Amino acid sequence: MYWLLRPDAARAFEDRGVRHALGRYVAVATNEKQACFRIAQLVPVSFSGEESTEELFELHDEKLEDYERLKQELDSGEKRFEALSKPERSLLHLKRTIAWRMLTACEFCERRCRRNRRKGEIGFCGLAAEARLSSEFLHMGEEACLVPSHTFFFIGCNFYCVYCQNWTISRQVEKGLPVTGEYLAELAKKRRLGEGSRNVNLVGGSPTPSLHVILDMLLNLDVNVPIVWNSNMYMSTEAMKLLHGVVDVYLGDFKYGSNECARRLSRVPRYFEVVTRNFLLAKEQGAELLIRHLVLPNHVECCTRRVLEWIAGHLGNDARVNIMGQFRPEFEAYRHAEISRRVTGEEMRAAFAIAEELGLWNLD
Repeated sequence: MYWLLRPDAARAFEDRGVRHALGRYVAVATNEKQACFRIAQLVPVSFSGEESTEELFELHDEKLEDYERLKQELDSGEKRFEALSKPERSLLHLKRTIAWRMLTACEFCERRCRRNRRKGEIGFCGLAAEARLSSEFLHMGEEACLVPSHTFFFIGCNFYCVYCQNWTISRQVEKGLPVTGEYLAELAKKRRLGEGSRNVNLVGGSPTPSLHVILDMLLNLDVNVPIVWNSNMYMSTEAMKLLHGVVDVYLGDFKYGSNECARRLSRVPRYFEVVTRNFLLAKEQGAELLIRHLVLPNHVECCTRRVLEWIAGHLGNDARVNIMGQFRPEFEAYRHAEISRRVTGEEMRAAFAIAEELGLWNLD
């Protein structure tokens, strides 16, 4: 039925750019290869839980080498997934343990609030230990290669974007449904096997504050489906380590080319340095990249140009880029004259002209 709504989605996997930048994602979505989290479930790890966080991270880094080796063997056909058995404790168990340990002085994102969320303390994201879900459904409005995308909208966010289109979720006007990893896994399995979802798409708000529960979901999930981490890419280096080996595609917003614009419009420090670092870390992890850039009115030169220049210089056409013209003044945008209107056709033409000038052809 959804092919009638999005006929472009039916042909998306044949697109040259999709296959170039997201080839492994396509193979997982069509069950030709295994999702990263499924491989992490197979890597045996021995630990008691009494170790220090530093010791657990050292063990984690060692076991990532085993993960990469197994991933290569499975991708090449040297080993068969069906012939392997799950260990009593796996790399994914270790990741979950570390995440819950981190929750006592939370540093999931680069704000590093260090609140003890397990004791009910709340940081910038507005969340304690409980993960809450606004909604989940098969999303037909995403990029064609993602549709139908099983999208989980988590409550809470580590940004305060004055033009947020999901502000009832990010600012917690909606309280959402408290969820467990086991419950989320059941939903993901149902959508994948019963309704043909192409992926699990984790968004919000932001998925980052709910990392501990998401890892628990993946530990309980027993179907093959690619995991899409749909975020503002402001994770800490520690969170990026925990995402290594579970994320197939980083669907990252690259909002600003200017730290001053980020500070003024999203209340976030050190934006450009953190986000570009994380895109490079994602690339090092071997994950695939789909980057969204929302063109803001009056921000083509200060933001769009610098964002596209960075992508061209560091990722090139190995990342698929969606230059978006959907901006509309929502939430508190009316308080900022520069973004109190929609983006113009002239601004969008200028954005695409910059991409062409830089040799970026892998555009969604």
